[in-house]
Amino acid sequence: MASLSYSSAIKIASRELHFSRGKFFFVVLSVAIGVAALTGVRGFSSSFRAALLDRARSIMAADLSARMFQQPTPAEQKGLDAIAAEGVQITPVTEMLSMASSSKTLDPLLVSLKAVDPQAYPFYGEVELSPKGKLKDVLKDDTVVVADDLLVRLHMNACDSLKIGNRIFRIAAIVVNEPDRLSGNFAAGPRVFISRAGLDASGLLAPGSHAGQRFLFKVPKPSDGTPISEKEVANLKERLEELLPESQVIDYRETNPALTQGLDRATSLLSLMSLVALVLGAVGVAMAMRAHLEQRLDTIAIMKSLGAGSREIIRIYLIQTLLLGLLGGGLGVALGGFVQMAFPYFLGKLLGVPTSVHLQLRTVLTGFGVGILTTLLFTLPPLLDIRSVRPILILRRAVDESFDPFLIALRRKFVKNLSQIGAVALILIGLAAIAATLSDSATVGQVFAVGLVAVLAVLLLACAGLLVGLRKFLSKTRLSLPSVLRHGLANLYRPGNPSAALLAAVGLGVMQIMSVFLVQQAVVKELHLSSAPNLPNVFLIDITSSEIEGVRQLLKSQSSVTADPELLPVVSSRIIAIDGVPATKATLKNFPKRMLQSISLTSFKTAPAGTTVVDGEWWSAQENQPVVAIAKRQAERLGVHVGSKVTFAAQDSEFVATVIALTKSDGQHTYSRAEFILPPVILKDLPVVWYGGVHAVPNRVGELQRALYQTYPTITVINVAQALETVRSVVIQITYVIQFLAAFSIFAGIVILASAVAGTRYRRIREVVVLKTLGATRVRIASVFSIEFAVLGAIAGIVGIGFANVIARVLLKRMSVTYHFHWGWTVIALLATVIVTIATGWSASFRVLGQKPLEVLREE
Repeated sequence: MASLSYSSAIKIASRELHFSRGKFFFVVLSVAIGVAALTGVRGFSSSFRAALLDRARSIMAADLSARMFQQPTPAEQKGLDAIAAEGVQITPVTEMLSMASSSKTLDPLLVSLKAVDPQAYPFYGEVELSPKGKLKDVLKDDTVVVADDLLVRLHMNACDSLKIGNRIFRIAAIVVNEPDRLSGNFAAGPRVFISRAGLDASGLLAPGSHAGQRFLFKVPKPSDGTPISEKEVANLKERLEELLPESQVIDYRETNPALTQGLDRATSLLSLMSLVALVLGAVGVAMAMRAHLEQRLDTIAIMKSLGAGSREIIRIYLIQTLLLGLLGGGLGVALGGFVQMAFPYFLGKLLGVPTSVHLQLRTVLTGFGVGILTTLLFTLPPLLDIRSVRPILILRRAVDESFDPFLIALRRKFVKNLSQIGAVALILIGLAAIAATLSDSATVGQVFAVGLVAVLAVLLLACAGLLVGLRKFLSKTRLSLPSVLRHGLANLYRPGNPSAALLAAVGLGVMQIMSVFLVQQAVVKELHLSSAPNLPNVFLIDITSSEIEGVRQLLKSQSSVTADPELLPVVSSRIIAIDGVPATKATLKNFPKRMLQSISLTSFKTAPAGTTVVDGEWWSAQENQPVVAIAKRQAERLGVHVGSKVTFAAQDSEFVATVIALTKSDGQHTYSRAEFILPPVILKDLPVVWYGGVHAVPNRVGELQRALYQTYPTITVINVAQALETVRSVVIQITYVIQFLAAFSIFAGIVILASAVAGTRYRRIREVVVLKTLGATRVRIASVFSIEFAVLGAIAGIVGIGFANVIARVLLKRMSVTYHFHWGWTVIALLATVIVTIATGWSASFRVLGQKPLEVLREE
């Protein structure tokens, strides 16, 4: 036989595809669903993530913020000008305390001034006003916008005049919510918005005045309309940290811990879903293609008898695989595009998620390319088996060596056949590379690749152990077992049975699906905790020790308050030395040295709600030595660690505290503002000021403010209910989308696994013929195969679920999420695996039972 040209190989491959359409249905289905899940989930998650990041930006009102406590030096201003020249928009926000009074009564009131440029601020989000309007339209040089509690305290109304400094301003509107309320100062006094020109005219901003300055930055959008890349924001942040060493620079991801954690966990989980869709599709392809090639053994043997070489035959089936990959990939891209456009339609109505409905070319090309690549990778082992097909097969119906007992086949393939070892290694390397490329989380990529290798090894060992154990078990109990059960178990190691491949495929699929389920369950549970409706949304400042019990009782009596208050004792202090180095000479990281002169200490016997220890250990209840727990972020800025010595000075006392714990807070509790915590005995005799947090019904906060003002007029009430409701709504959106996409991925995985099991139906045709010829009834054949399917499903389920829990535990630990083992879900998943395996096996094979042996033999 002359050398086969590529054109001839293409003709043979396409002709065989045309005449075997039914057999290739499962191959195309596996590729299509895998690519569809990959394209749909990844495409929509990308759009959804972009929408979430826009919401996160609106909570800060910018891409980045740099907080300073002094005006920029000439060198720093020059650097800021250079950044602005590159297209980055910059606007300053000045915050300071001042006295304000009514022009009628002249009663003074301490207020928190916020000076902005209304034409630029905010870059993202909107300042909500009452009556409704735009800040740039109502905030002029002679007007101000005030919080409702200022009107309550000064007995004023909108449109009245307010004296600030040496100027009188007209109250133009009431501020209901400001986008960057959570990232601004929680200073004493009602909020008053003023224009920068108005602040200059008031005469308050004089040299030496205590004014805080924040610079807001907005990175320009790319010209092609794509979202701003996180890398650009990260690069600008690094640049600002170097330019402004005395400032605190944060980006939009750091405005609220719950939102940041939600975004990070959503990114990791959505990446995991994409990878699961990828591997499940590849597993389905490998199973179906192997079944097809083993059906073509006679054809391959005949071609070799006519002089065709293994390389030329492999070329035919490699082209055939490529054509199947192209067909399945194209169908999958079309289906994935429909899914990607349908998700925003359904979820947009449910959640109000403003995701754009458009196909992302990069996502489409990625899904199409990955589908073809994984198809080729996973069909390499069965393609390489073509070399072992001998021409004598058509003369002697001997069982191929690949049908030997598993351990013999394993030794033959992995000891004698180096190319198979290379193919397996290539698959693993290829999947690891694809995982690293597709995964937006390095953690997910690493755990995924390692877990895949480990579970394949364990599944192979489990298969080997199962077959050896069954042989020994049946050899000893052959006569005592019912014949149907005996035949069903023996079927697992009969010549030609695809037990090893099926076990690996089903077990791997169960592991992937269960991993997604377990991780999303834990992540959603954590997100629900961080979006709980009873977390503090109103904060109380400057409560004296004599007022604290009265405040407790008042809060308890208010119907608008829905949860117990969180009250925090605070002692004003300063840091005078770190590890023996004077504070003036300490090396700090983006932490102004002047801040060392204003440190708040608090005391607790145990870690307060929402605070976890990330390094070191908490002290015992009987601790009476000066030890301290410091928030990890503050510790990094101060350059301290567990074992460091920090010297505090409070009032006339001075003490050296040893750092024994670093903490991390969830940002949702009043206690989250406690960055330096000591045992109560250490601060026992020092003057204390109390801070509090309470949850009130958002639209009834005004009632609480008025009640507190009437009884305790010196207590400042900070209302962040609307701002926290915004964060809460975003976190809830994240949870719903995660659950929806996880359900879609699990459904796609089940369909792919079903197709993998169903793809073996053609291998059962000859078995059914032999059994029918020997007189077996349909019921007996069905019982034998059902037992075989059930055992396969049970073993694969046990191994897959076990590894899913291991992988979920590792992933959740790296995502800082608590792992819990769920017995109920484990049992349900195991039963579901057995049922799906049995149902799928028979849904694809029941027609074979109705065929007459002669009809089947003629088709063969």
